[in-house]
Amino acid sequence: MTDTITKELEKLEGLFKFPDTDPPLTKAKSPAMAHTLDIILKQLQHARNAIETGALSEPTYLEIVKLLEQQKKSLDERQKEIHASLTKLGKSIDKRFVNSLPTLPPLFQSEESAQALERVIGNHFVRSGTFDVADVFYKESSVEPAPDAREIFLNMHMNVTALQQGDVQPTLKWAQDNRQFLKSRGSPLEFYCYRSQFVRMLLSEPPTPPPELLAYIRTFAESLYQDFGSEIRSLMTAMLFTSRERLLRLKYADLASESIHEVLEPMFIKEYCAKFGMSKQLPLKVVGDIGGNGALARIEKGKKVMKDRINDWNQSNELMIEIPLPPENRYHSIFTCPVSKEQATEKNPPMLLACGHVVAKESLTRLSKSGSRVKCPYCPVETPNTSLALQVHF
Repeated sequence: MTDTITKELEKLEGLFKFPDTDPPLTKAKSPAMAHTLDIILKQLQHARNAIETGALSEPTYLEIVKLLEQQKKSLDERQKEIHASLTKLGKSIDKRFVNSLPTLPPLFQSEESAQALERVIGNHFVRSGTFDVADVFYKESSVEPAPDAREIFLNMHMNVTALQQGDVQPTLKWAQDNRQFLKSRGSPLEFYCYRSQFVRMLLSEPPTPPPELLAYIRTFAESLYQDFGSEIRSLMTAMLFTSRERLLRLKYADLASESIHEVLEPMFIKEYCAKFGMSKQLPLKVVGDIGGNGALARIEKGKKVMKDRINDWNQSNELMIEIPLPPENRYHSIFTCPVSKEQATEKNPPMLLACGHVVAKESLTRLSKSGSRVKCPYCPVETPNTSLALQVHF
């Protein structure tokens, strides 16, 4: 359903695009409204100039009137398209958000909270690369941009743009300058940059001569062989097959895949942001995606169901219901007790038994026998005393 809303928004945006200057986003039946208005303005300006100079003849006048009527008809058609698109968008939103938004007390009323919100929004514009929007936002808001934030993310987006254009050199240079940092994280970014460039050279037209390919491998083999020895040997053997078709028929088919190059952009963004202690994801986008994809509606529904049992729910530490999240938004491990089928919490943490099985603390207490002995519910081994069970931190 979210895809439907996005599609309608793109269609609506396309109806306002200038066909001569912007790539068409939709197949419209008539020219863009702004384009039509520009034509009408030019025709009226032409008629005014002709009247002022006395050169407006009756045939010219009739021709201008005819052209204006044609443009007016085109404008009316575009208005109908826009109205139809707005109607479809409204229906899509109504279908997606079946529950009304929760009624909350006024938020961001204090100066401190308002400035915090503005900093988050400004940071989002900078991190997403919309620097012109960020400049206007900071000029009109009450907060200052974070020191060096623009320069940091400008460099990142320049490297990303280069990768999208098939140029790995800026990213490779960054990886070389930060080799120790990448090694401490176990990141293969530097080798992947070399591999991407090697494959481009291998499959180029005309093919790169083998001596040049071998010379390129020698530029990184010595420094990276310890960690990527088998991959480097595969690259050297692949020099025998200088066509995509031959690589695809052999065990080197992975080298002919576009994923060899596509993996660089998300990996670079992840490591670049980690270098500055930031998440690779945009915080504001994460909040919008999770809330807009059903989390708010589920929480509001749960509050209505549990309004008579609200004392049983600790709002500060946990949600009353489970919120399904996509894999990229799961930031920590979740343990569900195999006995009680409940998720572990700070007050009910997972506990490791002597046999190696794990249960929640409350289940451990219920399973304990006289003398605090605990028999594992999944094997015959007993833990002599509950105090011997260790809390597990995921």
